[in-house]
Amino acid sequence: MFQTLYSYFWWERLWLPANLTWADLEDRDGRVYAKASDLYITLPLAFLFLVVRHLFETYVATPLAGLLNVKEKVRLKATPNAVLEKFYAATTKHPKQAEVEMLSKKSGCTVRQVERWFRRRRNQDRPSLLKKFREASWRFTFYLIAFIAGMAVIVDKPWFYDLREVWKGYPIQSMLPSQYWYYMIELSFYWSLLFSIASDVKRKVGGTGRALGDTGRALGDTGRARGEQIMHCTVFYPLDLYPAFFGYYFFNFMMVVLQSLHIFWAYLIIRMAQKFITGKV
Repeated sequence: MFQTLYSYFWWERLWLPANLTWADLEDRDGRVYAKASDLYITLPLAFLFLVVRHLFETYVATPLAGLLNVKEKVRLKATPNAVLEKFYAATTKHPKQAEVEMLSKKSGCTVRQVERWFRRRRNQDRPSLLKKFREASWRFTFYLIAFIAGMAVIVDKPWFYDLREVWKGYPIQSMLPSQYWYYMIELSFYWSLLFSIASDVKRKVGGTGRALGDTGRALGDTGRARGEQIMHCTVFYPLDLYPAFFGYYFFNFMMVVLQSLHIFWAYLIIRMAQKFITGKV
């Protein structure tokens, strides 16, 4: 069963133009091609990123927070109460008035004390300002370095200036070491974010902080080619070389999804900037 699914997934007619096979993309004559097995290295690199992140947040971001006068606010802790703690963990962090009155009777506290306890308990779970600063510093640093490195490895390539060069010889195109490591490092970083998602700061609107970082890099890419130019490159140029196939439709569908996300993220950023300027944050 698994072998059948595997064979269908890697069927050449899905991912390659007509008259081409996977044998055409085997390494030969010093030319190296992209392979699915290249992705294996991203998992150990992701754990390495977690180690580097810990060191960065401890020895770089924390001292930087001190220099910028990022201080922790003193938080009053909720008095230990087994009844209220059990309800808080198992039922809800925001009890209704009827539930507050019920808990008041069970715990022997007044209604006012129960309300105060839940307020302080919720405040304990909120991430500290220092935690937010450290996490934001790490992401900002990576995105900035990734953008600079990405521009450095592509600025001398012919397809940086002429998008038609992207399809020259497709799909028999060898992978440059700089391209390989750029993609592996990027994917490893996103794996590390996935692994740390449970302990990271929870964000509203689907992770606006993540959107800010990616959109910043997207805006950088826009400097050399607008989104619609790239879409034109992926939609029309390939048809000059090969008839449309599944991989063509799949790739362009994903490009449309990505472009839509960029528009949505840009909208979120504009809204946030507007609220900040008008003092409504």
